[in-house]
Amino acid sequence: MLARIALGGIEAEVIFKDIRNVHLTVLPPNGRVRISAPTHMALDTVRVFALSKLAWIKSQRQSMAEQEREPSREYMERESHYVWGRRYLLKLVETDGAPTVTLRHRTLVLAVKQGAGLAVREAVLSRWYRDQVRERASLLVERWCRTLGLDAPRLHVQHMKTKWGSCSPTRRSIRLNTELAKKPPGCLEYIVIHELVHLLEPTHNEHFKALMRTFLPEWEDRRRELNALPVRHEAWGY
Repeated sequence: MLARIALGGIEAEVIFKDIRNVHLTVLPPNGRVRISAPTHMALDTVRVFALSKLAWIKSQRQSMAEQEREPSREYMERESHYVWGRRYLLKLVETDGAPTVTLRHRTLVLAVKQGAGLAVREAVLSRWYRDQVRERASLLVERWCRTLGLDAPRLHVQHMKTKWGSCSPTRRSIRLNTELAKKPPGCLEYIVIHELVHLLEPTHNEHFKALMRTFLPEWEDRRRELNALPVRHEAWGY
């Protein structure tokens, strides 16, 4: 069931699901408000809950409006691209073989067939970013699962429009955004730990925060660093 409620001039979408608790989300890039609520909960009760969070909702929407955006990419010669927080200049070379991406000093070398258009160049580089995240994240998941006393979950890496990562405790799996390959390595580690801790505590309650402080005392600093960095035009926060 889908409903809509007004919150001081802000419209919120309410989705009733077979869940136990209310979940409030402010979605980038425009701050759309979505509330997931248990099927048995009255709409007025949902509205009262949302109004109690109105200051937080407005704060999130303001942060999204002010967040710096990356310029659109054309994948042309000497265009700036970021890998693990460092800036590289793109260099295009022709190849008769399979496309490749390599780092040489401060240059990101993209080898593609002659005449390869923007879509092909973008796809090749996107796959490379995905592989970068998968390689580093696999090692981090293995190490942090030992620390947290967890069995390693399934790891998925993909482009995500509104999140840096997600966790499904019931499926024992985590998902990571390919865009993390552009950010400093500490940001990836923070997201990996964040999602693994959700296997111990699915919500963002005080128990979750206590676990994060125990295993990564500076987690809030890393979150602020990540969310202060420029994002793609569709944008997200965490």
